[in-house]
Amino acid sequence: MIQVTRINGERFYINPDAIEFLEETPDTVVSLASGRKVVVAESAKDIERKIVVFRRRYLRQGPRLLSIK
Repeated sequence: MIQVTRINGERFYINPDAIEFLEETPDTVVSLASGRKVVVAESAKDIERKIVVFRRRYLRQGPRLLSIK
């Protein structure tokens, strides 16, 4: 999950796999696969960076997450 901020300052988390696309109109609108749209304070570039960091962290932990004990 990545943390984003609504325009009013409320922080929440979005599953990056649910993001269909991002628009800057000039506010950043996150369109989810469900059809829901959320306006956030972060730029599209900031959200892109957060997704990259999330995926890198997940890939590094992947072998540990998949190991059976």
